[in-house]
Amino acid sequence: MKYMLLMYVNESDAPKTPEEYQAAAQDWAAYGQEASDAGVLLWSHGLEPVSNATTVRVRNGNTMTTDGPFAETHEQLGGLHLFECRDLDEAIRWAAKIPTAKYGSIEIRPLWAPKQ
Repeated sequence: MKYMLLMYVNESDAPKTPEEYQAAAQDWAAYGQEASDAGVLLWSHGLEPVSNATTVRVRNGNTMTTDGPFAETHEQLGGLHLFECRDLDEAIRWAAKIPTAKYGSIEIRPLWAPKQ
């Protein structure tokens, strides 16, 4: 089963100093290597800050765009991973290893599979 692991974080809680970034980079490298070696990580990528986001809505045939930040939330989507796991329990174990889980949250969503 494929699971999307969505990383949410309050951007003000993310690493700020060069030392914090260096430590985080080491954590991310170790995590990425472990998940790749296990064969569960299919794809992974971080996102630019929410201030660089754009939301698109179409209403009555009109396309409207809104520049971010566009919602009053404490946590923003910061990145995502696509995993192939046996079940939700395995996805939870991997989510707990994501460095962002230490200062943010990880949402696990099964990929939608249309009924045949």
